[in-house]
Amino acid sequence: MRLCAAAAVSALSLALVTGCGDDGSKDSGSGSGKDADKPAAKTLDAGALQRLIIAQGDVPGQKVGAVEGGVPDKSKVTSDDAKCLPVLRAFTAIAPGDPVAHTSKMATENVKVPKAGATSPDGGKSADSISESMNLDVTVVTLASYDGDGAEQGLQAVSDAVKACAGGFSGAQDGEKGTFTKVSEEKSSGTGDASVAFTATNDAGKDGALPLHAEVARHGNTLAVYTTVNIGAMMSKKAYTVSAPVVKAQAAKLK
Repeated sequence: MRLCAAAAVSALSLALVTGCGDDGSKDSGSGSGKDADKPAAKTLDAGALQRLIIAQGDVPGQKVGAVEGGVPDKSKVTSDDAKCLPVLRAFTAIAPGDPVAHTSKMATENVKVPKAGATSPDGGKSADSISESMNLDVTVVTLASYDGDGAEQGLQAVSDAVKACAGGFSGAQDGEKGTFTKVSEEKSSGTGDASVAFTATNDAGKDGALPLHAEVARHGNTLAVYTTVNIGAMMSKKAYTVSAPVVKAQAAKLK
């Protein structure tokens, strides 16, 4: 379980997460002309992205700071099926395509206080109390800026990969391999000019299926990539999604 927790605070590392043993999206893909009449969007530099990404105090009830362990270089994240790379890289907080600049932050939900009296027969913490104490969202946000239509193409690549890789795929990070058994599209937040949300499930053996959730939203020439994991929810087999408060806070800063 400590290994799983480490995954949640290490840019959702494929190597660690996989080792832990359809409404459709709103305005997904290219955006269906939602912003056809808008003036050309600006390409933001690294400094501008750093000013626009969420910071401490922007997300109520969550701590925002640097990504613990850092975001891996995209060359270190590979797939046995090239068309699935945009999905796999999104789950490791890597923006699709070739952005001209990018930056990342991590938002961690404040620890919840376990219910009183939740102990095991031997006097230790019960499994329920442990999962409850770990029932908190950890979200990595990556902002990436593109030249030309790079942001549109990047979002489209993710949307296409979600559909093409529905039956699952295998990948690796730094040589450590993992397998996702299925990928499915979910209802997105609808923020920005276009967005797509999706989940991928890996089979962790005796622990059963473990889901990961991500969303990519386009704001002009900028993509916001969100990936959320909740170890407590995984332990107790409870549903969770990409952190709505994080998406709301980040989208507000990109308007």
